[in-house]
Amino acid sequence: MINPTAEKLFEQAHPSAQRNVGPIVEAASPLLPSSGLVLEIASGGGYHSAVLADANPNLTWQPTDPDPDAQGRIARTVSDAALPNLQAPLELNAGAEVWPVESAEAILCCNMIHIAPWSAAQGLFAGAGRVLSGGGVLFLYGPFKVGGVHTAPSNESFQDWLISQNPEWGVRDAEAVDDLGAAAGLSLEQSIEMPANNMLRVYRRIP
Repeated sequence: MINPTAEKLFEQAHPSAQRNVGPIVEAASPLLPSSGLVLEIASGGGYHSAVLADANPNLTWQPTDPDPDAQGRIARTVSDAALPNLQAPLELNAGAEVWPVESAEAILCCNMIHIAPWSAAQGLFAGAGRVLSGGGVLFLYGPFKVGGVHTAPSNESFQDWLISQNPEWGVRDAEAVDDLGAAAGLSLEQSIEMPANNMLRVYRRIP
């Protein structure tokens, strides 16, 4: 999928990333800008950035993570991928008031806001409002409730598990997330149904 190192990258990737990266590439690629920087928040092992960088060579991809161990995994992925448009990882905490990247044309965030406190979602949108250029896009992937209701029984079970791990975690209400976007100057452009009862929600920075 990515180059002769694809098999090694697949071995390193988390199983959920292996499953969802293809649909994310298919859904997000047509909506990406023609050039510029794409910032990934909470990159984990960097697999999404690597595959998307390979699929969109006209864009520069910048993976980030606040965790030093994750940064090490990303660095290995970047080295194995050997793509000229895939940057070394940066330390970035979504909740920080200052990010190490001042400007980007797009932001990608997969499977973060439900395994983090609500303040991380607040920080993500506040940061996107600061760094996205006018017309820039934020892609937010994961499970959501709609109208306060889970979209599948499996998501409800997942919610119970999340709360058992940390009471500050949980599947978020799509409308509450949309409100964060509006407060930061980002408007929901579309919501794309994805496999395993996930969504790719696309927010556009109001020019």
